[in-house]
Amino acid sequence: MSTTLVAGLGNPGPQYAATRHNVGFMVVDLLAQRSGASFKRHRTNAEIAETHLGAPPAPRAVLAKPLSFMNASGGPVSGLANYFSVPPGNVVVIHDELDLPLGVVRLKLGGGDNGHNGLKSITKSLSTKDYLRVRIGIGRPPGRQDPADYVLKPFAAAERAEVGVVLEEAADAVELLVREGLERAQNSVHVR
Repeated sequence: MSTTLVAGLGNPGPQYAATRHNVGFMVVDLLAQRSGASFKRHRTNAEIAETHLGAPPAPRAVLAKPLSFMNASGGPVSGLANYFSVPPGNVVVIHDELDLPLGVVRLKLGGGDNGHNGLKSITKSLSTKDYLRVRIGIGRPPGRQDPADYVLKPFAAAERAEVGVVLEEAADAVELLVREGLERAQNSVHVR
């Protein structure tokens, strides 16, 4: 059975833990918690947890949190894909998405990076855009706030309850994507 690399994007360090840019880390933490897996440091500059997503014979997955900053995520993701012999089509990247409203989760294969520097780095390191993406809507910044500042801010108090639900839905989407494939997962996730 093939292995899937599930990489959540974020920035390392406690000052970034609850920010919008770290929803990818939050989802892989939730997936690890659901499967009883623990993270350990890997030589590719990432924390990883090897697990199965769902009940046996669920697919084998390597959950990953790159320890580089977001804009340099490609090195650790590519290093892990090489180490575990995971082709780009079996790489799932979970990331924040400014162009989707808070609460929306979308799945896709390939496409542009839409100005997301973490995706730019991964595309460059994998030498392809053809990897799976789980896009988690964080909404646009209010007024004239700089998007770079916005993504590094924690969620507002009024948003936190919804964020918990969104993270659960994103984790469900990842599990479905890994078990059932992109088309069936999209048919389920995109109707919400």
